[in-house]
Amino acid sequence: MRLGLIAGNGRFPFLVLDAARAQGHEVTIIAAKEETFPELNEAAARHASAIHWISLGQLGRCIRLLKDAGVTHAVMAGQVKHTKIFSAGIVPDLMFAGVLKHLVSRNTDGIIGAVANVLRERGIELIDSTTLLQPLLAAPGVLTRRAPTDEEQKDLEFGYRMADAIAGLDIGQTIAVKHEAVVAVEAMEGTDEVIARAGHLAGPGVRVVKVAKPQQDMRFDVPVVGFATIQGMRVAGACALSVDAGRTLVLDGEAVVAAANEAGITIVGRPSTSAGRSVTGRQDE
Repeated sequence: MRLGLIAGNGRFPFLVLDAARAQGHEVTIIAAKEETFPELNEAAARHASAIHWISLGQLGRCIRLLKDAGVTHAVMAGQVKHTKIFSAGIVPDLMFAGVLKHLVSRNTDGIIGAVANVLRERGIELIDSTTLLQPLLAAPGVLTRRAPTDEEQKDLEFGYRMADAIAGLDIGQTIAVKHEAVVAVEAMEGTDEVIARAGHLAGPGVRVVKVAKPQQDMRFDVPVVGFATIQGMRVAGACALSVDAGRTLVLDGEAVVAAANEAGITIVGRPSTSAGRSVTGRQDE
């Protein structure tokens, strides 16, 4: 397959590129100047993949480059901060301006969903961003040596209700709680900043809940955690993390679990069939 990779920040695009090339796909990379890590140039060269650097507002150019490369399917991988899309430095081209003009809602789903529709209209199908990375999806149950304490579990149960509500409204996908009280809620700033703010506001003992949206579109905005998430929790004094199993990517999984174990942080994967209920299963250590 001739695959397009529309890359944001973080390691997600690197992993998609590695997996796609390992499966024999020819990959054309569209990298966002404002977000994508420059090291992606080296990865592209290593895989003999074409890479084009464009601004976030250049939707028309993105599509032209993909069409010129014969791409019929594309993957979006990596975060693009919502605030960047509306920053003063981003100048939308005519195509992107048209998308923004006709949006009913300028939330994440509204913007990226509209872009996906434009891509499809021009013969490029956006596919599930986890298709190539199924082994990296969080498993259900306790993922670390330490299971949640009763008090931590109560906070997670409380957090599920709140996090599911804000995710359903497409406000954010992460919430921090302590003693069954909301400490911090994610909006445009991202998970890492929520964790840091929660630690500043409530001190050690914060629990972090990251969920998928009730109708999560796995083509984009998939929940992702990684080593940096655990490091941020360690600095903030957060002691428990819950993610939705099967719908959250855990980048550098072994390093994430090892770092969590070292810091005494418990990680659980909430089964998708029991959203909002206690996680009682546990993986073998």
